[in-house]
Amino acid sequence: MKYWHETVAVAQRILLELWRRRRSLIFWSAFPVLVLLLNGMILAERANLETAQAFQQAAPATLVGAALFFSCLGGSVATVVSEREQQTLKRLFISPLSGVSYFLGIFVAHSAIGIGQTLLVWAIAAFLGAQFQGNILLIVLIILLSILSYVGVGFILGTQLARRTEDVNALVAAFGVPLLILGGAFLPASLFPETLLKLAKLNPIYHMNEALTNVAANGDEFVDITSHFWFLMIFAVLMVAGGWLSYNRMLQVERRL
Repeated sequence: MKYWHETVAVAQRILLELWRRRRSLIFWSAFPVLVLLLNGMILAERANLETAQAFQQAAPATLVGAALFFSCLGGSVATVVSEREQQTLKRLFISPLSGVSYFLGIFVAHSAIGIGQTLLVWAIAAFLGAQFQGNILLIVLIILLSILSYVGVGFILGTQLARRTEDVNALVAAFGVPLLILGGAFLPASLFPETLLKLAKLNPIYHMNEALTNVAANGDEFVDITSHFWFLMIFAVLMVAGGWLSYNRMLQVERRL
């Protein structure tokens, strides 16, 4: 129970700080909504789809590429870096709060933001006529694995490569934007030449996008997305483990400073 209470307390503090600033939450809400509307209108016009079908196809890619990426990956990088700059980690060493609870608290906070964005994107797409008839449990599991993957990568980047708040935007742009494009978040993977398609299959965002689109928009079952699902499962486990190891290494460095 000790870890549970500490984890909830850390998550509440992070979410409360975001709520007080509000602008970050507004931007994290507005950005995926705008991308959803743009993607849906482009698909409806260029692919000759009905509005409902266009937003049904656009919602999964928007969620993976616009919402979860920037809030869960970019947000966790920014949180870790700002906590170091504000000397929060120094205070952690002289408090009864455990490192495990602090790590889990950041995970929970950004997972909560990601879930909120998921509900927002899904609600707007449904309002515009999209119908998601896939397996609900499978959809939820894919989204949770995507969140875990992004937050895990965020911990690795935030603890090992970013030193100042100014580094965050450059780091996320340099690593993230090419992966988003190669993952089919902005351009359908069906348009890729064969060489890029082979590279895309090594990209976790491609598997997130394909798995979620096939299940949520096309109604596929688990057997139809087996390769995407297991790639995503293994990647999520590795990133969470890598994030934890990177976090511990950062604590050791901070103790010596």
